Amino acid sequence: MFLPIHTERLILREVTLDDTPALFSIWSDLEVTKYMNITPFSDESQAEEMISLFNSLSEKKEAVRFAIIDKASGGLLGSCGYNLIDKVNAKTEIGYELSSRHWGKGYGSETVSGLVRYAFKSMNMNRIEAKVEAENHKSVKMLEKLSFQYEGTLREAELSKGQYVDLKMYSKLKRDQD
Repeated sequence: MFLPIHTERLILREVTLDDTPALFSIWSDLEVTKYMNITPFSDESQAEEMISLFNSLSEKKEAVRFAIIDKASGGLLGSCGYNLIDKVNAKTEIGYELSSRHWGKGYGSETVSGLVRYAFKSMNMNRIEAKVEAENHKSVKMLEKLSFQYEGTLREAELSKGQYVDLKMYSKLKRDQD
């Protein structure tokens, strides 16, 4: 339904059930899931169920999840996407995670930049939101580097691993694009 997004080093394409083993590996990593609202997966069937949920939401055009593919190797590095697509208000919320083996190489910034460009140009969105757990300093730093604006902290806004966590709200508007 959604076209693949191409960046300099990456292809972002919709996830498929063929991605189950690679995504299970990522979603079962304690470091990767530390700031996600899921507990690390313990069985591959959990990844399969998650992918099926993403595909169902995509069919209804309510959300979409992309596999982050390295153009050079063809390997899956993580996943990203639009967690919520609000056509009435022309806004979307992004989310992303990378395999810990690929942290610190600029893939996160490249991925988010690709999502932003596609949302503004191809989906005609006006606003892009990102909610980040307050303790996730690396993600906060990346969003700020990409000129997302901090709007405030949503106190105890999400139940994650049995406790309520604060989320920092960031946004980027179409009019603010370079």
